[in-house]
Amino acid sequence: MARYSPPLLRRFFSCAASSVSPAGGSGAGKKNLVFLGSPQVAASVLDTLLAVSGSPDSGFQVAAVVTQPPAAKNRGRKLMPSAVAQLALDRGFPEELIFTPERAREESFLSDLKEVKPDVCITAAYGNILPQKFLDIPPCGTVNVHPSLLPLYRGAAPVQRALQDGVAETGVSLAYTVRALDAGPVIARERFSVDECIKAPELLAILFDIGSRLLINELPSILDGSAKEKAQPQDDSKATLAPKLNSEESWLSFDQEAKELHNKGGLELVLNCNS
Repeated sequence: MARYSPPLLRRFFSCAASSVSPAGGSGAGKKNLVFLGSPQVAASVLDTLLAVSGSPDSGFQVAAVVTQPPAAKNRGRKLMPSAVAQLALDRGFPEELIFTPERAREESFLSDLKEVKPDVCITAAYGNILPQKFLDIPPCGTVNVHPSLLPLYRGAAPVQRALQDGVAETGVSLAYTVRALDAGPVIARERFSVDECIKAPELLAILFDIGSRLLINELPSILDGSAKEKAQPQDDSKATLAPKLNSEESWLSFDQEAKELHNKGGLELVLNCNS
């Protein structure tokens, strides 16, 4: 099988990939799941999927991982893999099955993805727009773990915007991915009460942990197709947007009211968490 070979990753990891199958076993009879994600919160979702897929009675195996290309980080501006790529490598996932396209619309990437024959794709803070050609590949669809109660806070910064608004409750949604931004039918939601002192990094981690559990519970229905029957369309009239924060929004002005300053204080360290 022709496989996508990420040359940038190969420059940083000289050890050979593990010889085990992607799911940690033979994979006989298991459905192929492709995971897409990039930051640390997404790595926690992948870790859960890898652990569960290794069970003999699991109905799926992680067949490939898709993530952002290595990026320059820290003072030395050294190219480093994404948190998801690093987690996959640490768990012995075959390096040649870690895909790092610049854009998900690249024909070479889409061709190689087809060869993996994914039954379902799961996204969690991937940070790349998925074209219709991608969405047409997995027969069971593409499902996103989104840290908000959709249709509220569609976009790249749902947790940060929710904290900025001072919400008392948020949550996580599993929704089918469609071309419109975070607008697909919702398979399941779970609510979470927001402590007024919580910061965005902590809340992000909590919501993606909840999302991981929700995903594992719903995967059987996603893979057998019954999730499509029970998934509920979103009410677009109630949708709110959560665009990515910019650096200017991190500044505090003491002309603002105390509550607004408090809410902005919860945004620290996460301006680029979904990029």
